Amino acid sequence: MPKLVICEKPSQAQAYAAVLNAKKRQDGFLEGNGWIVSWCYGHLVELAAADAYGERYKRWSRDTLPILPERWQYKTMKDKVKQLSVLRGLMNRSDVDGIVCATDAGREGQLIFQLVYDQCKCKKPIQRLWISSMEDSAVREGFAALRPCADYDNLYRSALCRARADWLVGINATRLFSCLYGSTLNVGRVQSPTLAMIVSREEAVRGFVSEPFYTPEIDCGQRNAAPSFRAAGTRGSSLEAAEAVRAAADEQDAVVLSVEKAQKTAAPPKLYDLTTLQRDANRLFGFTAQQTLDYTQSLYEKKLCTYPRTDSRFLTSGMEDGLPALIRETASALSFVSGIDFPLNTKCVVNDKKVTDHHAIIPTMEMAKTDLSSLPAGERNILHMLTVRLLCAVAPVHSYEVVTAVLECGGHSFSAKGKAVLSDGWKAADNAFRAMLKHKPEDDNEEDDAALPKLSKGQVFPSVTASVKEGKTSPPRRYTEDTLLSAMETAGAEDMPDDAERKGLGTPATRAATIEKLIKSGFVERQKKNLIPTQKGINLIAVLPDSVKSPLLTAEWEQKLKLVERGELADIAFMDGIAAMTRKLVADHAAPVAEYLALFAATPADSKGGTNRSPLIGSCPRCGFGVIERDKGFFCSSRVCKFVLWKDNHFFEAKKKKLDKKTAAALLKEGRVFFSDLFSEKTGKTYAATVVLEDTGDKTNYKLEFDGRKA
Repeated sequence: MPKLVICEKPSQAQAYAAVLNAKKRQDGFLEGNGWIVSWCYGHLVELAAADAYGERYKRWSRDTLPILPERWQYKTMKDKVKQLSVLRGLMNRSDVDGIVCATDAGREGQLIFQLVYDQCKCKKPIQRLWISSMEDSAVREGFAALRPCADYDNLYRSALCRARADWLVGINATRLFSCLYGSTLNVGRVQSPTLAMIVSREEAVRGFVSEPFYTPEIDCGQRNAAPSFRAAGTRGSSLEAAEAVRAAADEQDAVVLSVEKAQKTAAPPKLYDLTTLQRDANRLFGFTAQQTLDYTQSLYEKKLCTYPRTDSRFLTSGMEDGLPALIRETASALSFVSGIDFPLNTKCVVNDKKVTDHHAIIPTMEMAKTDLSSLPAGERNILHMLTVRLLCAVAPVHSYEVVTAVLECGGHSFSAKGKAVLSDGWKAADNAFRAMLKHKPEDDNEEDDAALPKLSKGQVFPSVTASVKEGKTSPPRRYTEDTLLSAMETAGAEDMPDDAERKGLGTPATRAATIEKLIKSGFVERQKKNLIPTQKGINLIAVLPDSVKSPLLTAEWEQKLKLVERGELADIAFMDGIAAMTRKLVADHAAPVAEYLALFAATPADSKGGTNRSPLIGSCPRCGFGVIERDKGFFCSSRVCKFVLWKDNHFFEAKKKKLDKKTAAALLKEGRVFFSDLFSEKTGKTYAATVVLEDTGDKTNYKLEFDGRKA
């Protein structure tokens, strides 16, 4: 009887079917040789929107919060319903006696499969395919060693907790702050703390005041055909002091007081995990984090590299014996490093204790059989990076000598520093790779100190030339995706326990999507490589409490999710904590903060295509947001609130009165306004009465009061 293999994507299914010899193509699956191979399209089954829990949730209102489902609902997008039906039919086929979960071997892959399995109400036994490479040999080995899917139940629980926690925080906080401030404000468990870091850095940049500094220097060796080098004095903020040192040293002899030499080494870099790969690809090629993930995922599906969504930078001991051949074969495919030869230290990249679900990302043997010129440029660049990093990681150390000389001239001290390479080591391959890059990274931190000439104590350089070098202090650098990924990885780490296994914001697999969502939501813009918060993003962070935008809180959640994954924390305990935080968030924000209302005042277009910021004339009785005047009435400036006082209305017309700005302001402030000369249609005379505003939540009405009695 055949087994049903469920993959995450069609391309994955085709690769597995080829290895399993399931060649007969059907509608939505492949079959043959005792196997049926089908696929999802990513998330076939997802958490339903809030309005699935009742009509009252279709309209955004603070009064309906918090939304805390007792029984979670799920949905399938219309374009995926057919494939879900195919899987349901295959699972229920009488001749299928078991299921193989072959989605990506990670938290999200486990969630994708399990939700489909549960939605189809399948009860058949499940086995798990868990591999880190899609090479044919790895696939065969994986299918020969299938594991019980029950071994991954805690991984599924962790994934489900992550999805539900994101839903609870995202839905409730987004609706809460959108209703309070009248603008669509997307809030997320990971997204908001990430935005807070970008905004904080931008504030530091904008608030930075640059200050000048001055450094006296001497140029030694220009005379007597001696090698030239420069030595610097003490940097300071006083131009006068620097000029005094220059005047004292100019045309004077400089004497070497001391020469110190120190041999140093730079250890080989570790192998790539997804975050470090994304960081380097952004710095070297300007790739976004999402582009790097997409390129690497494509290489994985083409069997050219191992599984990309990993946070490990080491390999397992079982891989060590095959490393020399892998390194030789993959390096030989790259002409710029093929001639580099050195002893390989494979032990330094092997550490079983530092590999959890997946090992570091490395190229595969398939690379040596592939015409790399046929690959898209982005994929080829990533494959080059992976191969060079593998070669560098097992290479000898880079060694160099640092020389520091101290000189005296004109009664002042000057120092010069130089560097000389003793052995290239791993940098031979790294430099060869960098040499082929069209554009060298602007923020390259490589030491570029030139070598000093041979110096000795007591050596004299006659009549040196002195000058003053002027500089300015620089503001903090804005975040690039390189530096933001690093900050996300370590956010809150200083306040986490030393033994915390999961730190930072999000996971390697989700950080790219978080950055893209911030940009899509209009909170952040890309300006070249820099990530700049928009005014909308700055405003959002201004109104959010620390409980939502704190990196520490989200880092703690990631650590707890890891405990759920390991079976050390019950999933219900985690979700109880999220629900309690959500209730408190809603309870603590009953009304908008008045000083922040103006941040989100509406800006309707004027006749010239520009914007007019209308002054607020009062607060909306429904949501508390500002009310502004427009041509036809007085509108709540919240985009999600429908409150309006129409200027053209029968009640005021019948009494020969106009609903002007003054009257509207009084109604909004006091809920009533007194008139001494209202017109009576019955008598044709005027009378005194108070007009009272009544708002039902759906529409506005007006009533009359005579001496406190309504009419």
